Parts: sequence; C-alpha cells; structure tokens
Amino acid sequence: MCGRFVMDEIVEAIESQFEVDQVVATTPPRYNIAPSQPVSVVVEGDQRYLDVFRWGLIPSWAKDPKIGNKLINARAETLAEKPSFRAAFRRRRCVIPTTGFFEWKRDGSQRTPMYIHLKECRLFSFAGLWEEWHTPEGSLIRSCTIITVAPNAFMESIHNRMPAILLPGQEGAWLNPSEIKPSDLQPLLQPYPGSDMTAHAVSSRVNSPSHDDASLVQPV
Repeated sequence: MCGRFVMDEIVEAIESQFEVDQVVATTPPRYNIAPSQPVSVVVEGDQRYLDVFRWGLIPSWAKDPKIGNKLINARAETLAEKPSFRAAFRRRRCVIPTTGFFEWKRDGSQRTPMYIHLKECRLFSFAGLWEEWHTPEGSLIRSCTIITVAPNAFMESIHNRMPAILLPGQEGAWLNPSEIKPSDLQPLLQPYPGSDMTAHAVSSRVNSPSHDDASLVQPV
C-alpha cells in the first residue's frame, strides 16, 4: 500500500513537468502527507489543471464520506471489478505529483520507516483515480486514491505492494479524459523499474502525521 508520501516541489515545477494549463489550487510543500488530507492532483478535461483533492476516494453513491478513509489505495488488478473504482477507472483518472513516499520495512516485530524515491528524477507521479461526492447540504467534495501494484525486485524487501508510478511520457495517456477500456489502461499500471529507485531509513517521527518537516526525509 501507500499510506504516506512527500510533495515538496514548487508549483512551477509541477506546471512545467506535467504541462499544466491552469492552476486551480495547490498545497504548500509537505513532508508527511497522510490519508484524509488535501493533496495536489493533475486532472484533464477541456484543459489540464492542477487542483487539490481529499486523499481517500469517496464514491459518488456513498452514504457516508468516512468510506474514503478505507479507500486511500486501489489495487490495479481489480480496478475494473470493484464498484468503488470501476467507473473512475474508465472516466476519472488523475496523476498525483510526488517527490517520494514512505513505507515501513518489517523485521520480526520491528518496523523501520523507509523513504523511497527515484535516483535521477526528483519529481514523479502516482497513477490515481478521482471522484465527486455531494454532501446532503449540497456542497461538493472531490477525492482521490493512489493505485498500487505488485512490488518490483527492489521493493520486495521493503513491502509487498508499491504505488503505481507512471513512466515519463505516460501521464498524457493516463490523463486522457475519454472513456477508455480497462484492457487498454492496464499496461500503464506496471511496477516501476527497481534499478531507478533508492531508499534509506528515516526517523520514527514520521509515524505521527503531526510531524511535517524536511528532517523526516533525512537518513538516520
């Protein structure tokens, strides 16, 4: 799964790398983004825009928005089948800019937080899905989920899942707002090459979402 990540790059870098036409909203640099918090997302409609959605997908048919707390991740293998994700998989795809993510490596009873990022590319993206949900009072909540895939050889020693990281140049195909058959989208959801990734242990301070500063990504 992916339960915490980092996005500490400036807005201008996101605009440039993901060819954003309009910035609707954005978040400040973050070092410990947790579920239910606002996250920057790139979505495409008539134009490509950067906005802020809630992390934890709330299906349009949901009775209670708390369901989003359980839908922070979506398994790539079952997107086309799960009622919570199948409509968004066809029509509402987004990319979630990031500079790295955390995972906890288990060794017996000990869990060590690891910061994982790409070796050469500072800014990259997770494949995501998004939805719109209307409160009983009529206000609108836009939410998103991060897709996960099987781990590559590098990630296997850390965790049994990893976020679906898009290769450079794949963002346009993923963001295409047209309704696309799941079979045509699945090839984009593959484990990222492990040879391009690196990781190091970080402070256990990251365990608490109340901590959010640059020291959290420093090696210990």
